[in-house]
Amino acid sequence: MYELHRQILNRLLAAWVAVSLIVGGVVAYLGLSKIDDQLVALAAEESSRLAEVDLRRAKPLSDGTIDRIAADFVQRHFAAVEIYNRSRELIARARSDRYPNIESELAAVAKLPFPTADGRNFAKATLAGQSVLQVMLPLKNPAGEVAGYFEGYFVIDPATLARLRQDMVVTLAIVLCAVLLTTVAFYPVMVALNRDVLRYSHDLLRGNINLMETLGSAVAQRDSNTSLHNYRVTVYSVRLAEAAGLDKEAVRQMIAGAFLHDIGKIGISDTILLKPAKLSTDEFDTMKHHVDFGVELLAKSPWLQRARDVVACHHEKFDGSGYPAGLAGEAIPIRARIFAIIDVFDALTSRRPYKEAFPFERAMAILTTDSPGHFDPRLLSVFMSIIEPLYREIAASPPARIEAMVRGLIDYYYFADPVRAESPAAAD
Repeated sequence: MYELHRQILNRLLAAWVAVSLIVGGVVAYLGLSKIDDQLVALAAEESSRLAEVDLRRAKPLSDGTIDRIAADFVQRHFAAVEIYNRSRELIARARSDRYPNIESELAAVAKLPFPTADGRNFAKATLAGQSVLQVMLPLKNPAGEVAGYFEGYFVIDPATLARLRQDMVVTLAIVLCAVLLTTVAFYPVMVALNRDVLRYSHDLLRGNINLMETLGSAVAQRDSNTSLHNYRVTVYSVRLAEAAGLDKEAVRQMIAGAFLHDIGKIGISDTILLKPAKLSTDEFDTMKHHVDFGVELLAKSPWLQRARDVVACHHEKFDGSGYPAGLAGEAIPIRARIFAIIDVFDALTSRRPYKEAFPFERAMAILTTDSPGHFDPRLLSVFMSIIEPLYREIAASPPARIEAMVRGLIDYYYFADPVRAESPAAAD
């Protein structure tokens, strides 16, 4: 359950980051647009004093009133102003003495187009190291008619700009907090919904595992009159897989393969399967077909396909002399190479219809000396380093204990919380 909570929190955090970036970007864009609108409004308010002047009668660059108003503008917030009449003729211009390089800097700034009667054009610029709003506004007379145009370079007061930016940051913070609170509010809802889904998924997984055990046990009981073979080889296989460094998903596939390795023997007659003597050449050729039968059976279930490597290849030999495909070396899947060692070892140390159980020492001698080329040397070396205490434990354990060991492995590798669960390798 802890893993479920962690996954939900990770997904909610990812969703919060994604939504915050999108919403934050929109809010920031709108906030910057609002700042621009407020600055344009300030410039428009400043230029509104020209409404009292009749621009139609003003002579270009010579009317004293217009020149005084233009000069007054640059004494306030403007670095430069230009005033045009309705015919878009320049009739007044002023530059602030506070910006000595204003002429050269203004020459590098693109001139704005004249706006429509109800429009306004603006752009941001930097003059003398300060933020400046370049704005072009229509000037209207008391009757609401366009009487001229005003172009100004409005110097943005640092305090005003800081206040507007602070307002935007506060708004952005409020929006992001609201998104975060909404995300947190969804957490218990998602946990509740996913808890049921997780329970149903676990029930389905448990059912698949029970089916796997049932099929494997049915074959094992028919072959050796007991299902303990499957439980023993599962424990051996998982321990060797762990020692060989396989990851958890590979070990899960190892468990499935161990249970179902001989599922194809369902298609072999009792006359051959239970014969208490060595098989003839023809009988052995027939027995080999249990691999093909097993692969065909697994093909009917996508879930059981995880056992395919072991079912199809556990009779292959490292030197290429095995069957059914004659694979060699690392062309044989590692889970099949692991199980090849385990299957032979358990067959040697267990009673079968045609033989008694061999002592541990003799079984090890056969594995290491009498079977050159059969097994992966590296895996066989790892197997030899772990097998004796494990074999002694299993040999001394009652069937219920061995089954309990397998249940613990299944619970750990299929159901345990990977953050808090203790590895069964350590627990046992």
